[in-house]
Amino acid sequence: MTALPMVVPEAGLPAKVTIYEVGPRDGLQNEKSVVPTEVKAAFITRLVDAGLPIVEATSFVHPDWVPQLADAADLMRGLTADLGDAARQLPVLVPNQRGLDRAVELGLRHVAVFASATETFASKNLNRTLASQFEMFEPTIRQALDAGMDVRGYVSMCFGDPWEGAVPVEQVVAVGKRLLDLGVGQLSLGDTIGVATAGHVKALVAAFADAGVGCERLALHFHDTYGQALTNVHAGLQAGVTTYDASAGGLGGCPYAKSATGNLATEDLVWFLTGLGIEHGVDLEAVVAASAWMAGQLGRPSPSAVVRALADTAG
Repeated sequence: MTALPMVVPEAGLPAKVTIYEVGPRDGLQNEKSVVPTEVKAAFITRLVDAGLPIVEATSFVHPDWVPQLADAADLMRGLTADLGDAARQLPVLVPNQRGLDRAVELGLRHVAVFASATETFASKNLNRTLASQFEMFEPTIRQALDAGMDVRGYVSMCFGDPWEGAVPVEQVVAVGKRLLDLGVGQLSLGDTIGVATAGHVKALVAAFADAGVGCERLALHFHDTYGQALTNVHAGLQAGVTTYDASAGGLGGCPYAKSATGNLATEDLVWFLTGLGIEHGVDLEAVVAASAWMAGQLGRPSPSAVVRALADTAG
């Protein structure tokens, strides 16, 4: 039986949180060795079986950009054969209309677009300016909505940029508002290089509130580069945010920002939420097993502190 923390609730925090699992896409996209399609499919199936309510499966990005995800269509066809309609509910990232067309052809129902909060990262990641990136997103979002799809908007570099340094809060809010005005249902605010601190998190959420964007439209996406991810989750909870991105086993980074180290580990988040008595619906033992299995496939230990601790306990 997996060890669990003692439950000590904290007044004023949300009763329930949604964990948005990004491991199969964001977690694996930066792996140098290509992970076999069947391994990715097994990983996703294990995460779904662990009770994760949302598992982002892949990205329909050009293979020259992210070779690891060149098998996106084959992966989704295989998952549809194995999981049926449940596979069509798995979100995928679509960088442009070509990517969306592929998602539509496969009958998928949830897509995401990926924007930048800074000029330099928009240039490096999207080959666009900060302003012109929306010209690319607008037809993609409109077409997705016309097809009855749900659209999520990722905003990267919300707390800091390795080339530009600190990012003005009002600049992040402006980018997020533009995406919402185009029809995005939820914004995921990314701490791409892991430099956020608790006060900064609260200030950004408050700035969105001042701009008329409530917490129900926001998700937070933290990296643990400086060991601040769970502290920042706590700040987000205090501010009222109830959706958090996480990556099973702490996998991930960003292929366009070398300083972006691993995502917040799903297991670490589950342990943290469990201790606070916050409902999340995830089976910790099952997600730890999935991450340990994937670590074995990748040939290295899991970055997740909870996975390592529970594996040591089991051993």
